Amino acid sequence: MKVCVLSSGSKGNSTLITTNKIKILIDLGTTCAYIEKTLQKINIDANEISGILVTHIHMDHIKGLKVFIKKYDPVIYVTEKLLPLLEKEIGSFRYKLYNGVKEYIEDLEINVIKTSHDAEESIGFIIKHESASLVYITDTGYINKKYFDILKNNNVYILESNHDVKMLMDGPYPYYLKQRVNSDKGHLSNKQASSYLCKFIGNNTKKIIFAHISEHNNTEEKVIETFNEELRKNNISFSNIQIAKQNENTELIEV
Repeated sequence: MKVCVLSSGSKGNSTLITTNKIKILIDLGTTCAYIEKTLQKINIDANEISGILVTHIHMDHIKGLKVFIKKYDPVIYVTEKLLPLLEKEIGSFRYKLYNGVKEYIEDLEINVIKTSHDAEESIGFIIKHESASLVYITDTGYINKKYFDILKNNNVYILESNHDVKMLMDGPYPYYLKQRVNSDKGHLSNKQASSYLCKFIGNNTKKIIFAHISEHNNTEEKVIETFNEELRKNNISFSNIQIAKQNENTELIEV
């Protein structure tokens, strides 16, 4: 299994998951044209995308979905609660409902976990292929402790580290928006993301990708500084980290 974050940030999010048998996206919150161009850069044709997992219906996660579906007709994987919400936003589409919390798509095992965000339905994923495992969580104010056991010691983590709390509170956002971002229905701060990762990473963990970085309330330097501080506090050594960017894809990473 390989993963490539195509775009990540407040203006659009999309990630590619690929095996020898299948190529799927998580979200499509940037333009269809951007996705086509970025896939071409890593030698993948958009026609090869057979499925899309949707986390929630905020525009930075579904903005390009309607155009992409019209052109390429992939299957959209949704929860029962998410289906009517998405249909209201983009019209009809081919879909498959998750069978409980777990779904098999060719040789991928998709485990659905609930996230806490100010959308009517919001989810994240633990994706497995053979012995490889990937955690994908963005857009959540906290991570429920009931998931901690299955979130521990996975190979790759793509986790949002949205904001630095001081930058957020001192920044230009109106007060209600600051409260929303920093709430249990908002986004993970650098401190929260780093603290969670110190609980999760283990001997099998190869890489961490910090995602959904706020362009107004965070910097890459603060993300890294906060994480390194938490590592020191917990006496953990880990250095293979990367920051996902808004308009630049990561490399295609082997999980």
